[in-house]
Amino acid sequence: MDRRPARRRTAIAAAAAVLAAGTFALGAGVAGADAQSKSRKHAEPVTKAQVLGLFDDWNAALQTGDPKKVADLYAKDAVLLPTVSNQVRTDRAGIVDYFEHFLQNKPVGTKVESVVNVLDRDTVIDTGVYEFTLTDHETGEKRTVEARYTYAYERQPGGKWLIVNHHSSKMPQG
Repeated sequence: MDRRPARRRTAIAAAAAVLAAGTFALGAGVAGADAQSKSRKHAEPVTKAQVLGLFDDWNAALQTGDPKKVADLYAKDAVLLPTVSNQVRTDRAGIVDYFEHFLQNKPVGTKVESVVNVLDRDTVIDTGVYEFTLTDHETGEKRTVEARYTYAYERQPGGKWLIVNHHSSKMPQG
């Protein structure tokens, strides 16, 4: 007797159950986030220009050469997937450590392309392409690195926007 149709129905049922559970979990997470957002004091909607200005603030912090000033722009539980390191940074110490090394190259960032998604009054995503001019701290030679980026920001109580997730990866060759 061929059991393939029964196995296929079982696999389809299992996939549907996983999808339903994921949809429920996503809905619960969105509902929880929406309730948290509504509990804040009727924050004004954020504009695309304000979101783009958050990168300018971050880039200005890079120019100070102080890794702690850069890390101050990240939430305490932020995740950083940096451009020139294979190590995922999940706390302030790790983020400071990354920028201690990265800032030695005197990075100056410029956005090439940006797409801003306002998820709600307190949550935005800025994604696109940027490039950095880096200066070798030993030779003084400059080079430009183009990378993809994603910043997820959350407005904190008091109105300050902090990075909660930052992913940057060098553009693939091709």
